[in-house]
Amino acid sequence: MILANIDDYRELARRRLPHFLFEYIDGGAFSETTLRSNANDLQKILLRQRVLRDVSEVSTATTLFGQKLAMPIGLAPVGIAGLNARRGEVQAAQAAEAAGVPFCLSTVSACSIDEVRAGVNNPVWFQLYMIRDRGFLREMLARAKAAGTNTLLFTVDMPVPATRYRDMRSGLSYGTMFQRKLTRSLQVLRRPQWAWDVGICGRPHSLGNIAPVLGENAGIDEFWAWLGKNFDPTVTWADIDRIRTEWDGHFIIKGILDPDDAKQAANIGANGIIVSNHGGRQLDGASSSIRALPKIADAVGDDVTLLMDSGIRSGLDVVRALALGAKAVMIGRPWVYALAARQKTGASEILQLFANEMRVAMALSGCTKISDINRDMIESID
Repeated sequence: MILANIDDYRELARRRLPHFLFEYIDGGAFSETTLRSNANDLQKILLRQRVLRDVSEVSTATTLFGQKLAMPIGLAPVGIAGLNARRGEVQAAQAAEAAGVPFCLSTVSACSIDEVRAGVNNPVWFQLYMIRDRGFLREMLARAKAAGTNTLLFTVDMPVPATRYRDMRSGLSYGTMFQRKLTRSLQVLRRPQWAWDVGICGRPHSLGNIAPVLGENAGIDEFWAWLGKNFDPTVTWADIDRIRTEWDGHFIIKGILDPDDAKQAANIGANGIIVSNHGGRQLDGASSSIRALPKIADAVGDDVTLLMDSGIRSGLDVVRALALGAKAVMIGRPWVYALAARQKTGASEILQLFANEMRVAMALSGCTKISDINRDMIESID
């Protein structure tokens, strides 16, 4: 099939992945209202088309947290993304490095931070949750520092896991362990290419960073059980403040939708905020990220660097987010779809696609550099 946009990569990923893995990537919480709003609300933002300006030279280059980037895009942390292709997070990190953008590894990745770091020339970003086992949390901080990581994303919108109906229906999180394993095994048999590439040649399946606490033979079921026990509903700003004092690099708080929370993040010394609703995977019915972005930008001004994720599906969406106050965006599902569809090649292709779409959108809006993008470009927000 011709891969023209992100929808095409999504469809190819659907055909190649076992059903439970595709549903895990693609789905959201409850009725998925917020999941849909993330993308739909971006499409309602109209840009002003400008003409007769010299747009023969358009640059997407920018600087973020002292790092020069080819474009204002990063690959967001996605749990167990490494199961979508053989040693998938290593391949994605390599694609990001080649494209000149950052890659952020999830705490709950399939590949460990040490393995990913060994596969690239430069350190990657790292993401952490606040979990009950504070000793393990501090051990992960130490491992990230040892791997040279200087940018930490701390996810704060997951004190408890949300209900995701697709994961229940797919056999990922419902039924007895025997029923779940049987269901998933039958799905894997229908995807022999994935079974060979990832299931057999992609071993070990050790769940990367949390393998030391799960044990060598732990699988997805043990992974979900560990997550359920270790999310911490008691976490407060005081806990985040303590972690901030222990981390001497760039500290970014991920999962902010409210202006007052954004101000609090700035007050504790966060270098950055990611306006995010976890890709519609937590509180269903919450605001889309793009609707929350302008209010947060107005609330914090230049006190903290704003990023955004959730719903970004094209380079045009990137321009929309930048116009409303973000300095960069993080993409999650797009790179995972592309990885599942065509491995590292797919991840590289999707980044090139976003870059091309950005340049066209900028040129037709009369912009030639990232600093030209501002709210004056917005015709209306429906």
